[in-house]
Amino acid sequence: MSQTLPLDGLSAVVTGAGRGLGRAEALELARLGASVVVNDYGQPGRDGSGEASAAPAEEVAEEIRAAGGRAVAHLGDVSDHEQARALVELAVSAYGKLDILVNNAGILRDRMVFSMTEDEWDSVIRVHLKGHFNTTHFAASHWRARSKESGSPVYGRIVNTSSEAFLAGSAGQPNYAAAKGGIVGLTTSTALALAKYGVTANAICPRARTRMTEDVFAGLEKPTDGRLDALAPEHVSPLVGYLASPAAAKVNGQLLVAHGGMVAIVERPRVAAKFDSSKETFSFDELDELISPYYEDRPANETFAAAEVLGLKRD
Repeated sequence: MSQTLPLDGLSAVVTGAGRGLGRAEALELARLGASVVVNDYGQPGRDGSGEASAAPAEEVAEEIRAAGGRAVAHLGDVSDHEQARALVELAVSAYGKLDILVNNAGILRDRMVFSMTEDEWDSVIRVHLKGHFNTTHFAASHWRARSKESGSPVYGRIVNTSSEAFLAGSAGQPNYAAAKGGIVGLTTSTALALAKYGVTANAICPRARTRMTEDVFAGLEKPTDGRLDALAPEHVSPLVGYLASPAAAKVNGQLLVAHGGMVAIVERPRVAAKFDSSKETFSFDELDELISPYYEDRPANETFAAAEVLGLKRD
């Protein structure tokens, strides 16, 4: 008697799945039983440069099929609203419905804020943040329509990709850090809006050695003794598989960090200190008397305490 897999009978879309994290996530969802639409625009440059190619998505889809799974490839730019619509429609036409959406596609155009061009800002925000919105919009519309038609909640899972650049700051990536922060806001808003339809939305902050992070981890060599690289995307993909599964039904609107065999659940911001005006409203002098001493007694880098708790280091 064959064992039922956690994602049997479910279908998934994974964006940016031709390489790196997206590839590992698509393979993991397929291994757990899902039928997968492998999306990738296939441009060779991590900055979004070069000719689009179907080859990366096709290769991953073929890898899934060779292992006995179901997969189709999709060449498309998720930052384009209509191409994102076509991606979701492909999942519905190929598998009858969409159950899981994993948003992973992204590019990098790093520059200090005082040197960054308007195009470098816009392009990164477009691919990461608008790309997440586009696919989420059409997936959410699909689930809402199905729920209204059946009169009951449906099955839906969204896993979005944020970054530690949002949590800890990243001096040379103001566009990327802003986009990744926006994705967390999009995720929590989506989680609240879609819960009544049976859909959950969560975000992850993965740390992995991929084409996009090759510079970041250049000094951290891969192990040569056969052990799995601590920065391998395969450390992140099991969390995506879990969040996409029925087992994670009560996990909603959450942010989780994952890397090297570690998962951390990040709390939402809490009030660190509170000051009340002695009169109807504050004066400059009163604010100076209350707030300035609070910061004088604290280390300059306390803002990044969350990063330290997670075992992160800032350059």
